[in-house]
Formats: sequence, structure tokens, C-alpha cells
Amino acid sequence: MSELLGLVEPAVSDLEVALRVGAALGLGGLIGLEREMAHQPAGLRTHIAVALGASLFGLISTHGFDAYVQARADSNYQVDVTRVASQVVVGIGFLGGGTIIKHGASVRGLTTAASLWVTSAVGLATGVGSFMPALITTAALLLSLVGLRAPREFVRRRMSRRKGTVTIEIERGADPTEIIRALYKFEGVEVKDLSVSRRDDNVVIDADLTGPPGVDLAALLADIANRDDVIEVEID
Repeated sequence: MSELLGLVEPAVSDLEVALRVGAALGLGGLIGLEREMAHQPAGLRTHIAVALGASLFGLISTHGFDAYVQARADSNYQVDVTRVASQVVVGIGFLGGGTIIKHGASVRGLTTAASLWVTSAVGLATGVGSFMPALITTAALLLSLVGLRAPREFVRRRMSRRKGTVTIEIERGADPTEIIRALYKFEGVEVKDLSVSRRDDNVVIDADLTGPPGVDLAALLADIANRDDVIEVEID
């Protein structure tokens, strides 16, 4: 029937499909395993799912319409193999955005969002049969995620400004004014986004602190933590 219609058979076998999907599962799993070990919100299962989905989209975009591949002059069908794949690049942004969380002065989840983005690219690569680029990209990503942890911590400790969110809970009826003044007196430390609220009838002070490299914010807050009217001090 396909010959009468001028159509062609699919260019990939079921074994080739299984190989490509299996490669996506394995490479996506390696990236997800590292994120799982780092206790990130998107871990092993999420990265595997992204890689598998992207691989299937890659297969569909390049081979799902093989039956309609003909000379343009002989058919009204116009097949663009890039359309499905391009939507994966757009759609993964919504999933990655869900892993990004702003907490006080810090933003979390950016690396995990980026790893999901790369995982989708790896999945697409396996889906279209580009195994070597997918393997090299996976290795490079794992090397950057694992191998750059120590240099990152060194730079943060020695060269970058220290940032932290402090939460100070004081007794009900206590005046937070003196504590707020003490925060602003820390030498070289900037106070941003300070707020005062109530929690279980107690007064809570939240503030984002930014200090010079090497500053020990916990040591600076020790005097405040030792006050009689202070119930708890937390630093994130």
C-alpha cells in the first residue's frame, strides 16, 4: 500500500529505537544521580523522564513522518523535522523554572534548572542518533558539576562577598528596635530587605546580610543570640 502511495518505510528499526531510548535513559540517569546525591529537588527520576521525553520527541521529529517523505513537487505534505525538537527547547524552560527558588538573599535551583536543560538536549541528541555528542556533553556536565565543587567553595570563602539570611525570634512584647540597630552597626555588613512580623505571638526579624569575604556572620550575631529576650537565631 505504501508503495502505491509513493511512501517510504521508516528509516530506523525497532532495535535502533530501543538503543536510542536506552542511551537517553542511561545518560539522563547519570546526570540525575549526581543531582540526587546533591539533594536537589529535581533528581534521578526527573532527569530520566526529561531525557526519555526529549529522546522520543527527537525520534518523532526525525522519523515519525518518514511515511510522508517525498519530493516536494510530488506532494502537498511539507515535513520540517526541526519543529518538534525546537518545542522541546522552549517547553523545558517551564520545567526548569519550577526548580528555581528565591530564599532571602539567595536563589536556589539554577544549577538544577540548567542540568535539566542540558539533559533535554542530551535526550534529543540520542533521539536523532547523535550518540557521541550526547556522551561528550554528559561527561562534560558531570565533570563541571562534581569537579568544580571545591573551586567554587574556595572562591566563595576567599573572594566573594558573604551573603546570608538571618531570622531572629524574640519574646512577645519585646522591642525589636535595639536588635535592628545592632544589625546596622556591624562593620562592613549591609542589611537588605529587613522585615518584622509575628510568629506564634512572638516577634520575628528577617534580614538579608551581605558582608566582605571571610566575614563570620555567626560570630557577629553571637551577642544578639545571647540576649535574654532572644529566643532563637537562624542563619541561612
